[in-house]
Amino acid sequence: MTKHNATRPVSPDIVTSTSFKAHPDAIGFSANDLQLDAPHFYTRWSNPTVAALEDKLAELEGGEAGLCFASGMAAISALFLTHLSNGDHLILSDVCYAGVAELVHDILPKYGIAVSAVDTSNLAEIAAAVRPQTKLIHVETPGNPILRLADIEAISRIATGCSAKLSIDSTIATPVATQPLSLGADYVVHSLSKYLCGHGDAIAGGIVGKADALASIRREALIHHGACLSPVSAWLILRGIETLDARMAVHERNARAVAEFLQNHPKVKRVFWPGLPSHPQHDLAKRQMANFSSLLAFSVEKGPDLARWLAENVKTFSYAVSLGKAKSLIFYIPSQDIINSSYRLGDAASARYKDWIGEGAFRVSIGLEDPKLLISELEAALENV
Repeated sequence: MTKHNATRPVSPDIVTSTSFKAHPDAIGFSANDLQLDAPHFYTRWSNPTVAALEDKLAELEGGEAGLCFASGMAAISALFLTHLSNGDHLILSDVCYAGVAELVHDILPKYGIAVSAVDTSNLAEIAAAVRPQTKLIHVETPGNPILRLADIEAISRIATGCSAKLSIDSTIATPVATQPLSLGADYVVHSLSKYLCGHGDAIAGGIVGKADALASIRREALIHHGACLSPVSAWLILRGIETLDARMAVHERNARAVAEFLQNHPKVKRVFWPGLPSHPQHDLAKRQMANFSSLLAFSVEKGPDLARWLAENVKTFSYAVSLGKAKSLIFYIPSQDIINSSYRLGDAASARYKDWIGEGAFRVSIGLEDPKLLISELEAALENV
C-alpha cells in the first residue's frame, strides 16, 4: 500500500485562528508594508478560509483576484471610499439596492464627493452626467427591485472615454449569468449573502478585479475600516458555491413558470423578469445573461391589500426581505416610499419609475420549491384581493 505524506480534505477547512506564526523577514508589523505575496499574519488582514473564497470568486468571474468583506455594503463602501475623495464625482444607477442609494445620498456628500444618480439603462444619460472629476461609474444590473438592465459593454466604453473606473454590481445575475469583467468592467461586486451563499445563513460581500487594485483596497479599506469576513461565514459561502450552477438552473426554471403565470393573470398589471419576451430589454438580457436568475417584480391594483394577505396566509413563500435563497421570498415595496427615502428621485425620474412598475412593486425571489406550490399560493392570494 502506498503511503501518502499528506492528505487534503475534500471540503475546505475552517481556520478560525486570529493570528498566525510569522517571520520578521516575511512580514512587518504595519499593514502599510503589506505585499501581494505576504503570508497570513492576522485574520483582519487575511485568513486561509477567506482566501479560499477570494480565489474561488476570482475563478468564477475570470478575474485576477478577489477580496471579501463582512457584507455586501462593506464591499461597496470600501470600493467607493478607496476610489473617491473630496472633489471627485461618482455616477451610479438611480435605481439600485436601497442601502447603496442611501450611502451615496446621505454619507458620501459629507466627504465632498459629488454624486449623479442616473438611469443607467440610458447611455445618453450616463454620457451627459460625465464630468472632468468623474472617477467611478457604478452600475447595478439587473437593478433591484424593478429588474431594469444596463448594457455593460457600452457603458465600459463611456468609462474608458472619461478615464473612470467601472464597477458592476452583479449580485442578481451571478457569475453563472454574466461575466462583467469580460465585458469591460474594472470591478464586479457581489452581495455573497444572496445566490452564492444560497441558504440565507451568512452575510458577506466580495469584489473581483485586478490583483494590484484589490491589494490597494485590502490595505486601505479592508484592514483599516475593519469589515473583515468571519472564516465561518466564508466557509458557508464556499459550501453554497459548490451547488451554484445547479441551483441557478432550478431558480431560473421556477422563475419562468411563476413569471408566465403572473403575466397571464387578469389582476396583474405588470411583470418584469429578464427572461420574459415582454421585458422591455429582453434582447439585451439574451445577449448579456446566460441565466435569467430568479428575481422578478410585479404590480397589482391593490398592492397593500395583497401584501397583507400574503404576510398572513402564505406557507411556501415567506413574506420577508432578501433574495437568492433556496426558500421563496416575497415583499411589497411602495414606490413613493422608496423614491422619497432611498432614491431621492426628481420628478422626471419618479415618473419613469412609476411608469415602469406602478405605485408599488412586489419583489419576488423564487426559490427551489415545486413551482406548482408557489403558483397555487399566488393564485389564492390574487383571488382574495
